[in-house]
Amino acid sequence: MSIDVNRKTVEKLWGSLSARDWPALESCLAEDVHYEDVPTEDPGARGPENVVKRLRIAFDQLTDHEHRIHHVVCEGDVVFLDHTEVWTFKTGEKATNQFATLHEMRDGKVTRWSDYWDVGGFVAQFPQWFIQVMAKSSAADFSAE
Repeated sequence: MSIDVNRKTVEKLWGSLSARDWPALESCLAEDVHYEDVPTEDPGARGPENVVKRLRIAFDQLTDHEHRIHHVVCEGDVVFLDHTEVWTFKTGEKATNQFATLHEMRDGKVTRWSDYWDVGGFVAQFPQWFIQVMAKSSAADFSAE
């Protein structure tokens, strides 16, 4: 696929995430997609359905997700983002995370989604109740087919 198609897919993915439009987000993902938060210990999620399950663990606790792209670099089947998210939790607290994401593409769909970020800096902004909610989940919740 062309660089333009790959870029548009990634832009749709992030717009869908902010809107929590899970079917639209899934439509951007290849059947064999692997999503991971690189600095964390969990193995990530494989397959569109499991990626959405994993994302929803956190995103179902938010009332808003603001996403700002600072830079996009597209080369061949790679789309790299430098971007910032602002999460607004159901109880009103906000957390800001600046990070980088590598997307590998095939046929206009994401096959690899790897986020690189400062775990300590982001998690330190989370309300305690959210940390407790997250602690109830494990890789088994989003890795079963």
